[in-house]
Amino acid sequence: MLQDKNSKNSMLPSYTFSVAPMLDWTDKHCRYFHRLLTKNTLLYTEMVTTGAILYGNQQRFLSFNTDESPVAFQLGGSDPVDLAKCAQLVEQYGYSEVNLNVGCPSDRVQNGRFGACLMAEPQLVAECIAAMQEVVSIPVTVKSRIGIDEQDSYAELVNFISTIADAGCQDFIIHARKAWLKGLSPKQNRDVPPLCYDTVYQIKQDFPTLNISLNGGVTSLDVANDVLSNVDGVMVGREAYHNPYLLAEVDRQIYGVSGEIKTRHQVVMELIPYIQQHLIDDGRLHNVTRHILGLFHGVAGARAWRRCLSEKAPKKGANEAVVLEALNNIRL
Repeated sequence: MLQDKNSKNSMLPSYTFSVAPMLDWTDKHCRYFHRLLTKNTLLYTEMVTTGAILYGNQQRFLSFNTDESPVAFQLGGSDPVDLAKCAQLVEQYGYSEVNLNVGCPSDRVQNGRFGACLMAEPQLVAECIAAMQEVVSIPVTVKSRIGIDEQDSYAELVNFISTIADAGCQDFIIHARKAWLKGLSPKQNRDVPPLCYDTVYQIKQDFPTLNISLNGGVTSLDVANDVLSNVDGVMVGREAYHNPYLLAEVDRQIYGVSGEIKTRHQVVMELIPYIQQHLIDDGRLHNVTRHILGLFHGVAGARAWRRCLSEKAPKKGANEAVVLEALNNIRL
């Protein structure tokens, strides 16, 4: 059941289904495309560090098309003051949620003292969350793993969750795999550690008043619905990117919204004006089309669709005609 947002900092997001923040993937063009498929899904930005926002081009990192809403912004950082400053900016730009990354295992992230390594410092995470909540009214959430390295006992996860919850955080997205900070690459950390859904389900049972969402290995809406019988929310990552048309069924199957489902062709035609405007703004066609390669997954002609876009969209001067040419390869 969807829950209402009704009080500062303890508000539970009303989003049952979300698309995971994915570095180099869930940029503004990807989110606009996904929004054409689903109106109710919560979309996430890529992770952006506090340093990039405070000392870089804020407009570049924070601006987004309001047609993408609702969108959550994921921050990477570990300094409470910096995170609070960035959270304020995130809210001012109109995002629906600010999320702290406590799950990314890459070496670069660890060297910056943020991401999954922060699971070893629950009190610091609590201070970061408290600082952000103090200055914004939108939900402040945490995305974590179930553990890291040898710190992977259930008791340690309970301590992590309870410490952050005591600081006022009500909303946790838990990737149901531990992370190995040494010995595995970020890619391997998405596949090698086994999925442990039961661990996340047990957290929900032990913390019934918290809003708990599960991330990791969800490859269909049937699986998503099974997950939702045990927790409050489900987050889908790579499957939503590589097979994005599954999002077209989310509003009906997950949210119970009636109405006609758009065809893939309709989605492409709705995307054309966006592409035209992007080109007018000196953008490249490939900026957008790289995100739609999987739209016709499983449909006759999908390989020719992908090949046409992959070969022709990156070329200088390529425009929407390339997309229409690629569309002619689809056989229904």
